[in-house]
Amino acid sequence: MITPLIIALPKGRILKEALPLLARIGIVPEPDFTDESSRKLTFATSRDDVRVIRVRSFDVATFVAFGAAQLGIAGNDVLMEFDFSEIYAPVDLGIGHCRLSVAQPASLDPDLSRLSHVRVATKYPGLTRRHFAARGLQAEVIKLNGAMELAPLVGLSSRIVDLVSTGKTLAENGLVEVEVIAEVTSRLIANRAAFKTDARVVAIIDAMRELTENSPETGNAAAA
Repeated sequence: MITPLIIALPKGRILKEALPLLARIGIVPEPDFTDESSRKLTFATSRDDVRVIRVRSFDVATFVAFGAAQLGIAGNDVLMEFDFSEIYAPVDLGIGHCRLSVAQPASLDPDLSRLSHVRVATKYPGLTRRHFAARGLQAEVIKLNGAMELAPLVGLSSRIVDLVSTGKTLAENGLVEVEVIAEVTSRLIANRAAFKTDARVVAIIDAMRELTENSPETGNAAAA
């Protein structure tokens, strides 16, 4: 019996953009996969040798790095945060466009170079510390998993580092972007050991690379 290949997919907005891409290379999850009430943990696909799992976006990288999944889809924000050497990220899928930014109340001085210390709330503690250290600033980082915009409003932190799409939520809470740390898109990622030993991993990567390079919607991002 062939051991199934496992693909880890992120819950939420990215999943809706990723499923059509997978379908175009012949991988369609069973109907239960999109049923939020389903208690299943792994799901069959249109390929007998491929199964998918649905996990939190931050957990995709962990599943792939430790070999529990051979492939996954994760934003480069997650990859930068964890920086797993076991992960190979060969294809920019050109989906999930947003940016990772520093934001603060509009009343504060936007020139961060005037500061020597900053308190920041974020779900990216490692990335945030590295970013501010590179700028010569000592960052006191408070890790939060959500409701980031609330932190400056109640005095938990003066600034936040978070994903921004339209900026509408920031504006509604009196916050402004003062610095973009990175542009973010989702990548097809692979466990390096699986990439070297499993021909199916290479075949899926090649198919997805060809798809994104030839797609008018994703081609430019994939080539960036």
